Amino acid sequence: MDQNAEILKNAISGSLKIVEQDREKEIISRRFGLNGNKETLEQIGEMLSITRERVRQLEKAILIRLQISAEENQIPELAAAEKILIRNLTEMGRLAKLTNLADKVYGRPATASERTGIYFIATFSNNLTVVEENDKYNAAVGIAEYGNERAIRERVDEIVNIIKANKQPMTLDELDSKLNYEHPDHIRAVASISKLLATLNGVWGLVKWPAVNPKNIRDKIFVILENKKEPMHFSEIAKEIADSNFKRKNVTIQAIHNELIKDQRFVLIGRGIYALSTWGYKKGTISEIIKSVLEKAGTPLTREEIVKQVLKTRKVKETTILLNLQNKKLFKKVDKNSYTNI
Repeated sequence: MDQNAEILKNAISGSLKIVEQDREKEIISRRFGLNGNKETLEQIGEMLSITRERVRQLEKAILIRLQISAEENQIPELAAAEKILIRNLTEMGRLAKLTNLADKVYGRPATASERTGIYFIATFSNNLTVVEENDKYNAAVGIAEYGNERAIRERVDEIVNIIKANKQPMTLDELDSKLNYEHPDHIRAVASISKLLATLNGVWGLVKWPAVNPKNIRDKIFVILENKKEPMHFSEIAKEIADSNFKRKNVTIQAIHNELIKDQRFVLIGRGIYALSTWGYKKGTISEIIKSVLEKAGTPLTREEIVKQVLKTRKVKETTILLNLQNKKLFKKVDKNSYTNI
C-alpha cells in the first residue's frame, strides 16, 4: 500500500475509534460505504430494526461528535490525511469533484470505498468542505477557508448562468473575463462540480449541448466538423472521431457515412466530402446549384462566373459544372459565353 493510502486508512480507522458503540460504527460505515457500497437510511433501518428517522438522527449525532473530536485534536491520525487532501486540492484549484480528487490522491482510478473514505474524512474535518451530491451538483471536496457548501454552490450557479446567457460554449478565458477569480484553474474547478455543465476540447457548455456533450454519432460528426471549420471526407471524420476524447468512439466508417446522409446538418459537396449547412452550403445536385446561382444573380452570367460561384459550395471539377450547364431543359445560352435559367 502506498503512503497516501496508508495515511488515509489510518485516519478513517482512527476516526472510527471515537465512535464507541458497535451499532453506531455500523451505521456510519454503511452510510458512507467505508466497507463497500453506500446504503440508504431505509436499508440500514431495516437491518437494525429501527426507523429511517432514527438512523438519520444517529448519523447526525455521530458526525457532530467526530467534528468536535477533530476540533479538539482527539484524532491524531487526521492531521496527516488533511495535509494530503489540502495539498492536492491546492493543485486542483482549491476544489474538486470527489472522483477527480480521489484519483489524484491515489495516483490511479480510485475504488468506490476509497472515494467514500475521502468524503467521510472531509465531512467532519474543520479544514475541508464537502458538497453533497444531488441533481445539480457532483459530490465534491474543497478547502474550507475558501468557502462553505452554500458559497461553492452559489459560485457554480453563477458560472452556469453566465454560460446560459451566452447561449453557446465558452472557453475558460472567456469565463475569466466575466468573473473575478485569481486563476482560470479555479473556474475549471468550480465548473466541474456542476452536473448541468460539460466540457470538451477546452470549452464549457450546458450538458444538453452536443458541442460539449455529443451523445450519438451525428453529434460527434458535428463537433468534428465544427472544430475543423472546413469540409472533410467521411473517412477523415472517422479518423478524427477515433483519435478524439469522446467517451464512445469505436464506430465504423460505414456508420458515419450513413449518419452523414441522414442528417440535414450535413451537406455533400463532393465525392465523400461533407460540410455543415450552417456554413452556407445547401443540399442539391450541381444543376440545382447552378439554377440557384442564376436565380440569385437575376441576370445572365458567364461560364466563368457560374463556375466560380458553384465552386464556393461544391468541391467538384470545373468540367462537371460545365457539363451540367449544357442541359438545355434547364439552362439557356443567351450569347456566346453567357447563360440564364429557362
